[in-house]
Amino acid sequence: MTRLRVTAGPYEFEAVLEEQVAPKTCQVFMGLLPYRERIIHVRWSGEGCWIPLGDTDFGLNFENATSYPAPGQFLLYPGGYSETELLLAYGSVCFASKMGQLAGNHFLTIVKGQENLVALGKMTLWEGAQDITFERL
Repeated sequence: MTRLRVTAGPYEFEAVLEEQVAPKTCQVFMGLLPYRERIIHVRWSGEGCWIPLGDTDFGLNFENATSYPAPGQFLLYPGGYSETELLLAYGSVCFASKMGQLAGNHFLTIVKGQENLVALGKMTLWEGAQDITFERL
Protein backbone atom coordinates (compact mmCIF):
# COMPACT_ATOMS: atom_id res chain seq x y z
CA MET A 1 0.00 0.00 0.00
CA THR A 2 1.59 3.27 -1.15
CA ARG A 3 1.35 6.08 1.39
CA LEU A 4 1.64 9.80 0.77
CA ARG A 5 2.08 12.79 3.01
CA VAL A 6 -0.35 15.57 2.13
CA THR A 7 0.39 18.96 3.66
CA ALA A 8 -2.41 21.48 3.17
CA GLY A 9 -2.37 24.87 4.84
CA PRO A 10 -1.03 24.23 8.37
CA TYR A 11 -2.28 20.62 8.44
CA GLU A 12 -0.50 17.37 7.69
CA PHE A 13 -2.32 14.24 6.57
CA GLU A 14 -1.34 10.70 5.64
CA ALA A 15 -3.10 9.15 2.68
CA VAL A 16 -3.09 5.84 0.81
CA LEU A 17 -3.31 5.38 -2.94
CA GLU A 18 -6.28 3.30 -4.11
CA GLU A 19 -4.07 1.22 -6.42
CA GLN A 20 -6.38 -1.81 -6.52
CA VAL A 21 -9.39 0.09 -7.87
CA ALA A 22 -7.78 3.05 -9.69
CA PRO A 23 -4.38 1.77 -10.88
CA LYS A 24 -4.00 4.03 -13.93
CA THR A 25 -5.00 7.18 -12.05
CA CYS A 26 -2.59 6.30 -9.23
CA GLN A 27 0.23 5.67 -11.71
CA VAL A 28 -0.33 9.05 -13.39
CA PHE A 29 -0.47 10.85 -10.03
CA MET A 30 2.71 9.15 -8.78
CA GLY A 31 4.47 10.54 -11.86
CA LEU A 32 3.65 14.07 -10.67
CA LEU A 33 5.23 13.69 -7.23
CA PRO A 34 6.30 15.70 -5.42
CA TYR A 35 3.32 17.81 -6.43
CA ARG A 36 2.83 21.35 -5.16
CA GLU A 37 -0.16 23.53 -5.90
CA ARG A 38 -2.86 25.60 -4.16
CA ILE A 39 -6.36 24.46 -3.28
CA ILE A 40 -9.43 26.64 -3.39
CA HIS A 41 -12.94 26.05 -2.11
CA VAL A 42 -15.37 24.40 -4.54
CA ARG A 43 -18.14 26.43 -6.13
CA TRP A 44 -20.76 23.83 -6.99
CA SER A 45 -20.03 20.62 -5.12
CA GLY A 46 -20.61 21.40 -1.42
CA GLU A 47 -18.00 20.84 1.28
CA GLY A 48 -14.85 20.33 -0.72
CA CYS A 49 -11.68 21.93 -2.02
CA TRP A 50 -10.26 21.63 -5.50
CA ILE A 51 -7.30 22.21 -7.74
CA PRO A 52 -8.37 23.39 -11.19
CA LEU A 53 -6.15 21.88 -13.90
CA GLY A 54 -7.72 23.46 -16.98
CA ASP A 55 -7.17 21.55 -20.21
CA THR A 56 -4.62 19.13 -18.75
CA ASP A 57 -5.04 15.75 -20.43
CA PHE A 58 -3.63 12.83 -18.47
CA GLY A 59 -4.99 10.33 -21.00
CA LEU A 60 -7.23 8.78 -18.35
CA ASN A 61 -10.66 7.25 -18.55
CA PHE A 62 -13.01 6.73 -15.65
CA GLU A 63 -12.07 4.15 -13.01
CA ASN A 64 -13.51 3.87 -9.50
CA ALA A 65 -15.57 6.94 -10.38
CA THR A 66 -18.01 8.52 -7.95
CA SER A 67 -20.07 11.68 -7.60
CA TYR A 68 -20.31 11.32 -3.82
CA PRO A 69 -16.83 11.12 -2.27
CA ALA A 70 -16.64 10.63 1.49
CA PRO A 71 -14.69 13.09 3.63
CA GLY A 72 -10.97 12.54 3.08
CA GLN A 73 -11.33 11.10 -0.42
CA PHE A 74 -9.57 12.70 -3.38
CA LEU A 75 -11.02 12.54 -6.88
CA LEU A 76 -9.30 13.21 -10.17
CA TYR A 77 -11.74 14.31 -12.84
CA PRO A 78 -10.05 13.54 -16.18
CA GLY A 79 -11.90 16.27 -18.07
CA GLY A 80 -14.64 16.19 -20.67
CA TYR A 81 -17.75 18.11 -19.66
CA SER A 82 -15.77 20.37 -17.36
CA GLU A 83 -12.11 21.14 -16.80
CA THR A 84 -9.67 18.60 -15.41
CA GLU A 85 -9.39 18.87 -11.63
CA LEU A 86 -8.51 17.32 -8.31
CA LEU A 87 -11.15 17.46 -5.57
CA LEU A 88 -10.88 16.76 -1.83
CA ALA A 89 -14.09 16.20 0.11
CA TYR A 90 -14.05 17.47 3.70
CA GLY A 91 -17.79 17.01 4.27
CA SER A 92 -20.90 16.37 2.20
CA VAL A 93 -20.13 16.54 -1.54
CA CYS A 94 -22.12 15.95 -4.70
CA PHE A 95 -19.41 16.50 -7.30
CA ALA A 96 -20.62 18.95 -9.94
CA SER A 97 -19.75 21.85 -12.20
CA LYS A 98 -21.82 24.50 -13.92
CA MET A 99 -22.49 21.79 -16.52
CA GLY A 100 -24.16 19.59 -13.87
CA GLN A 101 -23.24 16.50 -11.88
CA LEU A 102 -19.86 14.89 -12.57
CA ALA A 103 -18.02 11.76 -11.47
CA GLY A 104 -14.31 11.64 -10.70
CA ASN A 105 -11.80 8.87 -10.09
CA HIS A 106 -11.41 8.17 -6.37
CA PHE A 107 -7.69 7.45 -6.20
CA LEU A 108 -6.42 8.68 -2.81
CA THR A 109 -7.85 8.48 0.73
CA ILE A 110 -6.71 10.28 3.87
CA VAL A 111 -6.16 7.76 6.68
CA LYS A 112 -4.52 9.98 9.32
CA GLY A 113 -5.42 13.54 10.24
CA GLN A 114 -9.09 13.36 9.23
CA GLU A 115 -9.96 15.36 12.35
CA ASN A 116 -8.45 18.43 10.60
CA LEU A 117 -10.41 18.17 7.34
CA VAL A 118 -13.27 20.46 8.38
CA ALA A 119 -10.84 23.06 9.73
CA LEU A 120 -8.92 22.99 6.43
CA GLY A 121 -12.14 23.33 4.45
CA LYS A 122 -13.40 26.26 6.52
CA MET A 123 -9.98 27.93 6.36
CA THR A 124 -10.00 27.62 2.58
CA LEU A 125 -13.55 28.96 2.38
CA TRP A 126 -13.00 31.98 4.62
CA GLU A 127 -9.29 32.76 4.16
CA GLY A 128 -8.75 31.75 0.54
CA ALA A 129 -6.36 29.49 -1.35
CA GLN A 130 -4.05 27.26 0.69
CA ASP A 131 -0.77 25.66 -0.34
CA ILE A 132 -0.92 21.89 -0.74
CA THR A 133 1.92 19.40 -1.24
CA PHE A 134 1.77 15.68 -2.02
CA GLU A 135 4.88 13.59 -1.44
CA ARG A 136 5.70 9.96 -1.01
CA LEU A 137 6.34 8.80 2.57
